[in-house]
Amino acid sequence: MSKRNSPAAKNAARERLRAEREKQAKRAKVKRQVIVACSVVAVLAAAGGIGYAVVQANKPGYWESEKDAKVVAPANTTGTDGTTVVIGKSTAAKTLKVYEDPRCPICAQFEQTVGPTVKKDIDDGKFKIQYIGGTFLDGDSTKNGKVQIGSRGEGSKNAMSAMGAALNVSDEAFLEYKTALYSKKWHPDESTDKFKNDSYLIQVADTVPALKNNKSFQADVKSGKYDAWALAMSKTFDTNKDGVTGTPSFVMNGKMLTADSSGNPPMTVAAFNSLVDAALKG
Repeated sequence: MSKRNSPAAKNAARERLRAEREKQAKRAKVKRQVIVACSVVAVLAAAGGIGYAVVQANKPGYWESEKDAKVVAPANTTGTDGTTVVIGKSTAAKTLKVYEDPRCPICAQFEQTVGPTVKKDIDDGKFKIQYIGGTFLDGDSTKNGKVQIGSRGEGSKNAMSAMGAALNVSDEAFLEYKTALYSKKWHPDESTDKFKNDSYLIQVADTVPALKNNKSFQADVKSGKYDAWALAMSKTFDTNKDGVTGTPSFVMNGKMLTADSSGNPPMTVAAFNSLVDAALKG
């Protein structure tokens, strides 16, 4: 009888077959465990990614967080949160309230045309001005006493903050910087939110003698030192008692100065002088 067909050989073959089957079963089990483990890791990673995305989506934006930040008021301001900005000679008997939004194209037209006349009147002591800045072109508003951040940009807020930094330097720096921001050279199209960039605001400021290469001013702009103040000023605009809803608007003696029956602001030197002179007599 062949040794290959002997009982011992058959038992040995069966034992080798059993061992091979156990070996294959172990390999299959390990493979399944690896696949399951990888699947769990993938699910956890996906869940983690989704969780991170959800957290990021619900994380308050920078300007949203600034609504509750402590307001640092610039120098040369008074009132709640430093939102009362009055500029001019103390001997001036009356005050002209000037409502503007930094991104407003009509404000830019007014400043380019009538701005020099306003500046001369201030210097001559004809009247003082009280500046009230809005940020509604960013889509901002006030609801239930709190600023609501809009979705149309951040240039009005950012420029307002930079204007606060200029005001902290001096009244004159503030007025000259405001003039530069509204100039033909620097004021962007309403749809182009250039004022959201600190570098652009500093570039404009370098045309103002008191602000040129002014490291303190630049540091305040870059750090957003007056960001919360800008939002407080925006709230002052939104909650004004003068009935102002748009810019530019001008109020003296509690009355809005309008050039026609439609309520449009004076956009020429002649129209502005006529309305102001009448208001000064009133």
